[in-house]
Amino acid sequence: MRLAAAFTSQTYTRMTGAQHAPDGSWYVLEQPGRVLVVRDGQSRLFLDVTGRVNADGNEEGLLGLAFSPQFAQNGVYFLSYTASNPRRSVVSSFTVTGGPSSEAVILQVDQPFSNHNGGQIAFGPDGLLYVALGDGGSGGDPLGHGQNRATLLGDLLRIDVSDRTRYTVPPSNPFVGQAGVRPEIWAYGLRNPWRFSFDMASGDLWLGDVGQSGWEEINLIQRGGNYGWNRMEGNHCFSPQTGCSTSGLVGPVLEYPTRPPECSVTGGFVYRGSTIPALRGSYVYGDYCSGKIWALRVVNGRVESAQIASAGFNISSFAQDRDGEIYVLQHAGAGVIRRLAP
Repeated sequence: MRLAAAFTSQTYTRMTGAQHAPDGSWYVLEQPGRVLVVRDGQSRLFLDVTGRVNADGNEEGLLGLAFSPQFAQNGVYFLSYTASNPRRSVVSSFTVTGGPSSEAVILQVDQPFSNHNGGQIAFGPDGLLYVALGDGGSGGDPLGHGQNRATLLGDLLRIDVSDRTRYTVPPSNPFVGQAGVRPEIWAYGLRNPWRFSFDMASGDLWLGDVGQSGWEEINLIQRGGNYGWNRMEGNHCFSPQTGCSTSGLVGPVLEYPTRPPECSVTGGFVYRGSTIPALRGSYVYGDYCSGKIWALRVVNGRVESAQIASAGFNISSFAQDRDGEIYVLQHAGAGVIRRLAP
């Protein structure tokens, strides 16, 4: 397989994502705080929030975009970014007509360090907003957020934002009503859940969790699941002082070693397009440093994964159009977008 021309031939600065809107337009995120809209192959500035975004660190900045399920009617969309003074992760809603002045901040979470921000946001098939937050940064989760359900760090959250100015907690969340546990949590024990996605056909939630220094993970997220960090890194003991029992943990579907040239998993999408029939139903993911792209399939309970392409650049994110085709985004330098092709 190869990478072919995409919907735009232009280049972008430190891309972190691209979303295909219901009207057929593409929206491209640049980490410093700009959103570009692409129509008929041409880009123009859609939103500039660089004055609100802290993009000083490699893992901070404008990190996520999600369109309201009623976007065609209400023009509402959501952004996820990091801000400073104090350093924090922010999720806000905006309207197409209101621009920056329409921002309504719905969630803020203080970040103790500049890395492991996570930052992905996406609406699930249930119409609820899922928010991925890393463990707060540094190395080894020194503040113990991964296994602490009293904090929102190291978690995947699930919230109701039908009122764009605030969020409520769905009563079906797994920890609602439990003392000392944040009810927003859908799953926990995550280190840096940089990118996740929903399978267009099944609704399954796939997530790539960036490893510490040993193992990169692909996880299939379950309601209320504990994915082990920082007791475990992948299937391997990380914190022997706290015990390495895997009791109550959900292991990764797949792990691969953090060993040069591989350094950091970039979660992708389940392919549901038509141009590559042999790939249909496979989960496509990559590695930031090596630029390698793999396809994962579960056959009779056995996981099979094989390299299918090499981007030749740092893969910051994948994107998927409304037909199920998959795109690959370059991060460093003058970034390009390419389509996965036969």
